[in-house]
Amino acid sequence: MTEKSAVVLLSGGLDSTTTLALAKRQGFDLFALTFDYGQRHSVELDRARDIAMHFGVVDHQIVKIDLRQFGGSALTDSIDVPVGRDQKEMTAEIPITYVPARNTIFLSFCLAYAEVKEASNIFIGVNAVDYSGYPDCRPEFIAAFETLANLATKAGVEGKSQMKIHTPLIELSKAEIIGKGLELGVDYGMTHSCYDPGGDGKSCGVCDSCQLRLKGFQEAGVKDPIGYKA
Repeated sequence: MTEKSAVVLLSGGLDSTTTLALAKRQGFDLFALTFDYGQRHSVELDRARDIAMHFGVVDHQIVKIDLRQFGGSALTDSIDVPVGRDQKEMTAEIPITYVPARNTIFLSFCLAYAEVKEASNIFIGVNAVDYSGYPDCRPEFIAAFETLANLATKAGVEGKSQMKIHTPLIELSKAEIIGKGLELGVDYGMTHSCYDPGGDGKSCGVCDSCQLRLKGFQEAGVKDPIGYKA
């Protein structure tokens, strides 16, 4: 495995794009992985393609898995996306927009892709500060998965290399993430965050993800460059 190759989980959103930019700045050869998992906000797939091309990744794979077969989330089932909630409501309990085991599934695919590409680094843009209460965005989850990764891979067992899970945004506020991205020249007009966009792809402005994004731009003192329908 090579120390300067990295697989980056790229959703097409604000956090994952910033993470990709950070990995590029650190000099990694980038391999991007995006998931078409039956999410209602599939417009993010188009954003991910454009972003991967913009950053000149070595290879970009879009993996299709149908989590709608399981449902259980407002993103993959016929369940209304919560809107108009304040921060306290968002974090009172694990929200219905949580997709069961999503990051565990995604990181498992990243791990397989990294083994094939002989990359010993995986980047994921999870955040434990301005987030919606997802259990698979916490530092203890990432630490546990990294341990698993080094028990489950050929390179880890043979002692040739240790897999590292990078979470450069995990302790940053949304405003700090935006500020860091702007320093790196990230065009946030390319990104998408909304859970329930309209047919034209415009963000709703009132779901949890939109509100966290808008709050971040406001606190960063910068105008959000994307369009909203609300």
